[in-house]
Amino acid sequence: MLNRDKWNEILEVLTANWVRTLLTAFGVFWGIFILILLLAAGKGLENGIRMDFGDTATNTMFMWTQTVTKSYQGMSKGRNFSYDLKDVREIRNNIDNLRFISPRNQLGGFRGGSNVVRGLKTGGFDVYGDYPEIIKQEPMDIVEGRFINYNDIEEKRKVAIIGPAVKKSLYEFGEEVLGSYIKINGVNFMVVGSYEKKTSGGDGEEEQKQIFVPFTAFSQAFNRGDKVGWMAITAVDGVPITDIKEEIFSLVKSNHKIHPEDQRAVGHFDLYQQFRRVETLFMALKVIAYFVGILVLLSGVIGVSNIMLIVVKERTREIGIRRALGASPNKIRGQILLESVFLTIISGMAGIVFGALLIYGLNYALSMADPIDMFANPSVNLGVVTIALTILIISGLLAGLIPAQTAVKLRPIEALRTE
Repeated sequence: MLNRDKWNEILEVLTANWVRTLLTAFGVFWGIFILILLLAAGKGLENGIRMDFGDTATNTMFMWTQTVTKSYQGMSKGRNFSYDLKDVREIRNNIDNLRFISPRNQLGGFRGGSNVVRGLKTGGFDVYGDYPEIIKQEPMDIVEGRFINYNDIEEKRKVAIIGPAVKKSLYEFGEEVLGSYIKINGVNFMVVGSYEKKTSGGDGEEEQKQIFVPFTAFSQAFNRGDKVGWMAITAVDGVPITDIKEEIFSLVKSNHKIHPEDQRAVGHFDLYQQFRRVETLFMALKVIAYFVGILVLLSGVIGVSNIMLIVVKERTREIGIRRALGASPNKIRGQILLESVFLTIISGMAGIVFGALLIYGLNYALSMADPIDMFANPSVNLGVVTIALTILIISGLLAGLIPAQTAVKLRPIEALRTE
């Protein structure tokens, strides 16, 4: 253990030349400070992008139809086709490891809605015919009433769940919405619930302007029969939807006489694949942050090593006296290493503290301002601090190793002759 004399000696050595010590310590301080800031910025970007995904089931694929581009079994290319409920049943019965299959129909398209009327007020909103499982694939908070259930599906109830933008357009402030009726393309639906979605993406406003109705009631009211516009398909945890989507494509191609090699007929968006790319980006950013931070820290460590060599040179006579009085090489080596580690840890801890204060200030500023797309809550966890401390200790040992070995190699007689 260190005793008072050793602590006093360490402090005396480091304070003998304040300017030199501070300039040396600044290199380590700046390196760990940059490392903390880079990791916090990467975490802020990660948090922002994850907020865009929200609670959406990321192991999900959305699938729709496109134009057939190859002739097959007497069927010409250039034709259009539609999914139907038979496709949904066969996917559910023949493809393993699927958790949810939600067929969906839609009125209105991207940034374009159908005509919805309530009294004298009208609005253009996207209307979706859905099954109850969709709320587990595209999560939303039900703030009033309820969502679609299977009784609605079986009885083809004309009920609707509306978003906050729909309420704002069709209702007066504070007006009760549950039990009221809205007319969608001339068909009355009773409002049984309202939702909110939490999103920081660019289409957040559009996602609050949606209306959800039972799939069966939608099909009956708008003459869709058993047609399916598109599907949301989620795989079980541990089995990426990316690994089984080709089986699904092959099945629907067979049902609709589409060439097995026609890559354009089945349109899809693989959310899992996109999410994995984002996670790879997060990992790359973290590696870059560590790489840059450690390089900057290394320059500071080299500075510490150079200064310790100078200190050893200045203390040559002192080291010779210690050796003459019986000090072992290990004691001399240990003293130099302790001084190096102490200087490195103190300056590094200052970098961690200043980095933490800056991150706290940044988070406070973000909380007071409007949300920033793709950036939220920059932070570092305890694991990062532990890694930083480990790096500091190793850096201190490396910085003091060469000076310590130089001190040990000094012969007492030669050291005592040094002026």
